[in-house]
Amino acid sequence: MAKQKLSPKAAADKKKRDLEFAKTPMRRKKKAENQKARRAFKKKGFKLKGKDVHHCPKTGKMMLVSVKSNRGNFGKGTKKEG
Repeated sequence: MAKQKLSPKAAADKKKRDLEFAKTPMRRKKKAENQKARRAFKKKGFKLKGKDVHHCPKTGKMMLVSVKSNRGNFGKGTKKEG
């Protein structure tokens, strides 16, 4: 996937916004949880290349799914993602 074509100022502003969001307590907690789950999957012998850890809302469990599916919101896109 190609990078967004942004002006230098817009790219700097976006980088700042993205970093601020990534450092919120909610995002830090989710990231730590995903890292812990990923290490557990690796320890069990799962192949992790091209996979993301996904919070399954129906079962409440963590599962491995393809990066393409997870980051694309399973075909629904990310514009309406909550």
